Amino acid sequence: MKIRIYLILALAGFSLSASCSYLDQVPEDELTLEMVFNDKTRTEDWLAGIYAGIADPYWDYMNKAGYDTLGDDMTLPAAWTTFDWTVLHMVAGNWSPATEWKMYYWSELPKYIRSAYIFLDHVKPLPQDGVTASEVALMKNEARFMIAYYYWLLIETYGPIPFSPGLVDAGASNEELLIGQTPFDTIVDWIDKELTEAAKGLPAYYTNNNKFGRATSVMCHAVRARMLLFAASDLVNGNPDYAGHVNKKGEALFSTQHDPSKWTKAAEACRELIELAEGNGYRLYTELTADGKIDPFLSYQNMMFTRWTDGNKEILFARPGGCNIWDYEKHATPRGSGGNGGLGVSQSLVDAFFMKNGLPIDDPASGYSDVGYSTASDRRNTEWIEGSPTETPGEITTAGTYNMYCNREARFYVTVLYNDAWFRESNRRTEFHNPDMDGGGYNSPQAGYLLRKKVHPDHNELNDNYIYRPGILYRLGEAYLNYAEALNECDPGNADILFYLNKIRERAGIPTYGPGPDQIAVDASDQIAMRKLIRMERRVELCVEGVRYNDLRRWKEAGNVLNGPVYGMNVNATTKDGYFRRTLLDYKHVYRKAFYFMPVPSWEMDKNPNLVQNPYWSTQE
Repeated sequence: MKIRIYLILALAGFSLSASCSYLDQVPEDELTLEMVFNDKTRTEDWLAGIYAGIADPYWDYMNKAGYDTLGDDMTLPAAWTTFDWTVLHMVAGNWSPATEWKMYYWSELPKYIRSAYIFLDHVKPLPQDGVTASEVALMKNEARFMIAYYYWLLIETYGPIPFSPGLVDAGASNEELLIGQTPFDTIVDWIDKELTEAAKGLPAYYTNNNKFGRATSVMCHAVRARMLLFAASDLVNGNPDYAGHVNKKGEALFSTQHDPSKWTKAAEACRELIELAEGNGYRLYTELTADGKIDPFLSYQNMMFTRWTDGNKEILFARPGGCNIWDYEKHATPRGSGGNGGLGVSQSLVDAFFMKNGLPIDDPASGYSDVGYSTASDRRNTEWIEGSPTETPGEITTAGTYNMYCNREARFYVTVLYNDAWFRESNRRTEFHNPDMDGGGYNSPQAGYLLRKKVHPDHNELNDNYIYRPGILYRLGEAYLNYAEALNECDPGNADILFYLNKIRERAGIPTYGPGPDQIAVDASDQIAMRKLIRMERRVELCVEGVRYNDLRRWKEAGNVLNGPVYGMNVNATTKDGYFRRTLLDYKHVYRKAFYFMPVPSWEMDKNPNLVQNPYWSTQE
């Protein structure tokens, strides 16, 4: 029997497909599954459509999903709410189950999951088209990965969800379709097993570069490691705040008993990922100076821009196809250079970066000062030219730079565009203090800084020069930090903690931790002290990559961090001297206990009587 399918539903998300020209050759409004899976191109396009639910780590992470905006990395203009920035209402605490979160995961991801299950049920060898049984097996494991990945995104976002893996018949009864939530740990266990099994049938990477972004065994283990790290963390591992949160059957949806073995399992998953990746040639991306040393500036900057095919083996999981870099870079470009100029970095992120001697700014030995200006330029061993008016490699700051921005580590300069910094794109200095140039109004940095990270140094807003780059979702640097964190929780003092933490610091060009004469002394057996150091490193290394907000959530620190006062420069000043003053801003960031998980959308609650609302949304706590 032919099962009719409507293209708009069953083939959802074809925007990432290489070619959909075949659609013009079929009946006006429908295909049959038989037609699709008897044709190689249509089969491959169906599989490509399953990938279309993967978020864009550039614009989605800022706007639609808002992972970077919801955390404390960014400070954006509140007035942008009138330009479809719904996420800014959420930042201000103005949201409810009736608020439309622009990613619509609750309703959209199940469509991709169903599409993947249809694929699993119907894909078959097509000898006449060269589709072999081994190719079918590979594609099936890709679909299995995508199902598991989408389920992970759902539970990371909403916690317990209705969960019934497999293909439910479209003619199923309401009893079969309208099910309640399944306990969080049950779903984690299923995803864990599914990712492990799918990985066995996938390569670690593809030799065919046209398949970049397709599922690999490394992607399976990357998602698994991040998920198990989340599952071991305080938010869902023995959280007393969720005691009594049950489904309509009376089953506890979260375990309120802390289980230390979850940290051990997370550490093992991270180690397995690292061993698999490194065993197949994955490594931290580095560029070298003329004397063969790591160039921390170009390494950190170009890690985000260099393709896998050009040697960037740090990429574990990237979005297939392109990303919306146009809006991202336009909003990060100063208004006086043709941009919207409000994609602003927070003062708390500026303060989080280390000094070039590897110490935090609150360490008396760091040399940090936020008073006065430098009297000499800062030159270092790098080919980076973005800080130099004469494009002199290695000139990081010039004489007369506000001391807050002097002698900072490389990652700071690659990430932050501050007032009076050299802006090579326009061959001038930024003038955030000047309302007739880059400052003033809503298209200006609200805390005194614009975002530089992930904005290509050769981008030019005035001539529409946009340069392709991979949309990185998971990378090896995060895997190292995940492993260090999990090990510190389950095996304090393990030598691998410092080993992998120091790999990140070495690439960043700052002193490593240890007992050596050129190292920074730490007590590696002090779990609390090491936890602080690991979290500090994560804050800097992974900033503006969609990680920080979910870190704050899983650590149960979002309420403490995001409800605090927001500082920045004196953005109302119209002179440089007046601008360079740390000032309490009139910027509202509200985070209630309910916000740790997205609410079940109210319209979904209305449709399904078996659902329960997520904790504290009904009481508005």
